Amino acid sequence: MGIEQGPQSRLPEGGTNLFQSIKLKTLEAEGRGIKIIRLSIGQPQGSALESARIAAAEAVMSDIESMHEYQDNGSPGIPDFARRFIQTHVNVDLERENVDFLPIPGIKPMFPLIPLACGGDAGKKIDIVTTTNPGYPTPKDWAKNYWGHNVYEPALMPGNEFVLNPLMVPDNTDLVMMNYPHNPSGQVLNSDQLSKLCAHCEKNGIRLFNDAAYVALSHDKSSTALTDVAVDFPDLSWAEAYSASKVISNGTGWRIGAMAGSPDFISDLGRIKGNTDSGFAAPLAVGVLYAVENDRPGIEEARLAYERRLGLLTKILLRNRMERAVAPKAGFFSLWKTPREAFGQLIRSAEQFNFLMIEKTGVVGVHFEPYMRYAVTGNIEAYADSINSAFREARVSYK
Repeated sequence: MGIEQGPQSRLPEGGTNLFQSIKLKTLEAEGRGIKIIRLSIGQPQGSALESARIAAAEAVMSDIESMHEYQDNGSPGIPDFARRFIQTHVNVDLERENVDFLPIPGIKPMFPLIPLACGGDAGKKIDIVTTTNPGYPTPKDWAKNYWGHNVYEPALMPGNEFVLNPLMVPDNTDLVMMNYPHNPSGQVLNSDQLSKLCAHCEKNGIRLFNDAAYVALSHDKSSTALTDVAVDFPDLSWAEAYSASKVISNGTGWRIGAMAGSPDFISDLGRIKGNTDSGFAAPLAVGVLYAVENDRPGIEEARLAYERRLGLLTKILLRNRMERAVAPKAGFFSLWKTPREAFGQLIRSAEQFNFLMIEKTGVVGVHFEPYMRYAVTGNIEAYADSINSAFREARVSYK
């Protein structure tokens, strides 16, 4: 008798998470004794700022019931959290603008709700533009792969400096889901670029959403939050999400954030979130708010460290004939063109190059075809010589 099979997956083939496939390849190399240099990690290494941890610890020990209950769409344990948190990221006086707020448990859990809040439920497909080509794939994964919406991914490239402009957004679009400062290119939007996008979306009734997770880590003074510009467009339906994950150093597991936006969009998002989510952990929000309001030196120290490390990594890679896709202006990512040749082999894809680097040198990046992303979340000064040796061994060429 043959072996009877039990219940099987009900999902279609494929769809393996990019980061999981890289992790598997890394573990295989590590098992063969290869010393791993992780330039793929997209979260700050170490812990959250001490100021945030102390304030959160004190809040945990509080006997006040509201500190320990469901926060839902508000923040009874820490009143006015969302406005105060976002105010530390923007220049406009939020108390004087027609803006509503929503505390959120990080940005990622909001991605599936955004198309729903724009009328894209199970019975209606909507047209969505994303900045995921290349880009962090989660907005596209939710909108296209799981909700089945019509997703257009305009090509972001050196020629347009990885900047989304109104010409890339068709007039009949229902929703734009963008991410600036941009992951993986580290590009930012300035006030003029945002004004043009806002005017286009306002004119055509397009809802505009921005994931601003890295805006507090901008290295370019022209970097502008959508909120600072959108308030000047009274008929624009917009929302912007902010996260504590990288602002307080490694707060990625804290899952604390907030959204600002036009009252109509925030109301729609809140309606769906209120039916599907019970809010964040108030004590952690206390720690976050204390840090962003009182420990700007700690935040600035981390930002400067990323800027310095990006400079060091850039110097090493350029010395070894890697070609930069664009100079990063925010965060801790750098984006590079995939070589045509490495280790004496013809390179046909970014994935092939990344996996060769892992197998032969232990250097781990993230491939966003046709580019490579390398991060500086760790202390790369400690292994700069190893990075240099690895790329020297690769003998890359673009000819």
